[in-house]
Amino acid sequence: MALPDFLAGQAFAFMLLLARAGAALMSAPGWGEQDLPHTVRLGFALVFTLLLLPALAPALPAPPDAIGRAAALLVVETGAGLLLGGAARLFALALPVAGQITALSLGIANAIVFDPALAGQGGVLSRLFGLLAAVLIFATDLWLLPLAALAGSYRVLPAGLAFPAGDAAQFFVQALAGAFALAVQLASPFILAALVFNGALGLLARLVPQLQVFFVALPIQVLGGLLLLSVLLGGVAAAWIGAARTALTSLLPTG
Repeated sequence: MALPDFLAGQAFAFMLLLARAGAALMSAPGWGEQDLPHTVRLGFALVFTLLLLPALAPALPAPPDAIGRAAALLVVETGAGLLLGGAARLFALALPVAGQITALSLGIANAIVFDPALAGQGGVLSRLFGLLAAVLIFATDLWLLPLAALAGSYRVLPAGLAFPAGDAAQFFVQALAGAFALAVQLASPFILAALVFNGALGLLARLVPQLQVFFVALPIQVLGGLLLLSVLLGGVAAAWIGAARTALTSLLPTG
């Protein structure tokens, strides 16, 4: 093979790998956090692509003659990366969503800050739980699982094949449902506590109509909720780690 053809093939293979790896890592939990500088995320995507290139380049399609075909291949690879990284991101977002549900239960949902992960305003607890998720990913070995899933995705969806839109949509919907169910499960102790507390307030308001229940109950709800949060936060984090490990492991190819 002539040197120009070899270099063209390697350059095209690198672009194909970068399209999938870059899209996946830019949206994956941990590696795709908005708090990380864009240059750091892009640099890691380039390095990871270079590591994959020697092993995967022989299995990648040759550079097509038509520019439209090359663009279509890059679009498909980008879509595959976004699907993989987005599915992993959903389970990471389950923790901040649980934080928002918890804030509603504790009566502090009005305390908001800017949340870069959602590109808008979010609750303080949601932001806290989002940062906690990023810390837990790098404090454990969870950060390895998206990388392993990305490297193994070429066994399930080799480069050059048509994008399975139907299967991808079904997979993403299942991941979304699982992530939301996980968020509700993580926040369930606080939901239960809020139901019991508000039920007791309703009974108290019927027994003592002249009592200003709102002004009496709000400080108790907030302080009691924060105390309950301090007691259960470790258990919530441990439960999320176990569920996230199971979910991210399910992204790895089998066989």
